[in-house]
Amino acid sequence: MRWKERQHKFSLEDKDKAQLTGLVFDIQRFAVHDGGGIRTLVFLKGCPLKCKWCQNPESMSSKPEIMRIPHHCISCVKCATLCPEQAIVIKENFKVEIDRDKCTYCGECVENCYAGSMTIVGRYLTVDEVMEEVERDRPFYNTSGGGVTFSGGEPTLQSAFLLTALKEAHKRGLHTAIESCCFCAQETFAKVLEHTDLVLTDIKHMDSAKHEELTGVPNEQILSNIKMAAERGKTLRIRIPLIPGCNDSEENIEATAQFVASLGGSVEGLDILPYHRLGEPKWEQLDREYALNGVIPPNREHVLALKNLVLPHCPNVSVGG
Repeated sequence: MRWKERQHKFSLEDKDKAQLTGLVFDIQRFAVHDGGGIRTLVFLKGCPLKCKWCQNPESMSSKPEIMRIPHHCISCVKCATLCPEQAIVIKENFKVEIDRDKCTYCGECVENCYAGSMTIVGRYLTVDEVMEEVERDRPFYNTSGGGVTFSGGEPTLQSAFLLTALKEAHKRGLHTAIESCCFCAQETFAKVLEHTDLVLTDIKHMDSAKHEELTGVPNEQILSNIKMAAERGKTLRIRIPLIPGCNDSEENIEATAQFVASLGGSVEGLDILPYHRLGEPKWEQLDREYALNGVIPPNREHVLALKNLVLPHCPNVSVGG
């Protein structure tokens, strides 16, 4: 079954397949910004960080979740009447509220929503099922130098599944990349690196206390793992998510550039990724509050000024990836 078809089907029983499964929340084909050539991106669900600006908040939880688009709802209340756990309550003015602690992801509300305002994010797939989707575009990988990129969330959070998938991809002769925050045990990261050709990672802030304030975790383990990848000769591509008022000071950008320069020739490039608000509606769809509501994306002049700070340390710098 192809991913686009599988997106519309969900069963908790898939978690208990005889083979190892991973919780996947998206698979994107023909990607060109997350590694060389044309690639397939496999997004694994679950992340140890809680970045305030996260553009994919549906990736944070390690469980399947219901997303609901409020303005698509036609207030028919069928979801509430069908829910076997009584996890859906209709409030004043037909406002739908989901008790996410009660929800068991049975799918009754999703399958019977007339307006299609609900979906379950996350599907349990085996490595073979993932590779079946990845293999569909092998001719494009061969002609463009592409491959497969495992992203998240944080892919190392599902380390057993990730390792098995990376090994299988290498066995099939595919170029492998991971898009990782690098916040995981050093032993785990070392094993992952053995089967990874390219590491794409963000450096969100060089000050550990500020990093913890913005993401929920300190940065020592992250920086240590990035150094280890460089020492082992892995190709690195570093990203700086540029978030106004959070990490866009000249002091922090300068410190980040110096750290990247210290990694040596393993770094193929550095991407400055200016903040945008495209992911903001997803927070509402998950019944979460968006902490950066009202924050305006940085202007071009500010971004280019920071790029000029980075250039003396990292000649290959791009804006936007």
